[in-house]
Amino acid sequence: MKLQIATRLALYAALQLAADPERQLAAAEIAERYGISVNHLAKVLRTLGRAGLVEAVRGAGGGYRFRGNVKRVTLLDVIELFEDAGPSARPEEEPGAASPEGQGLRRVLNEIDDIARATLSSITLATMLKIVNEPPPAEAAPPKSAARAAKRG
Repeated sequence: MKLQIATRLALYAALQLAADPERQLAAAEIAERYGISVNHLAKVLRTLGRAGLVEAVRGAGGGYRFRGNVKRVTLLDVIELFEDAGPSARPEEEPGAASPEGQGLRRVLNEIDDIARATLSSITLATMLKIVNEPPPAEAAPPKSAARAAKRG
C-alpha cells in the first residue's frame, strides 16, 4: 500500500508525539527529524488537531502535544484523515472491467483492500510504538553449507 507523503508525516508526527503525551514538541523539531518543511508539517498538524489527536500549545516554549487515546487510535484512523483507504478506482472505469478476467481481478483486489483495511484498523498507535521501540531482529546466520561454500570460494 502506498501512502501519500502527508499521510506518512501524520503517522510519524502522531507516533512521535504519542510516545510521550505530556511532552510538547515544536513543529520545527518534528520537521527537522524527518527532513521536511515546517510549513508542510504545520498543515498536517492542523488536520491532526481538528481531529482531536494533537493540541497546539501557544506561547514561549509552545508546540504540539498528543491528545488522543494511544490505545484506541489506529493507523487507519490517522490514514483516513488524509486519504481514502478504500478501493482505488471505480471498477466500471477500468479497461477490461466488464470481462470475466476484469471481474475476477476486481474481486481479488477488493479482498486485498479489505485485508489491508482490517490490518490497519487493528494496529493502534500503542502497538506501533512497541514495534518502533523493539530492537531489529538479528540477521540469521547463513546455513552451514553456504558458509562452507563461501570459505571455499
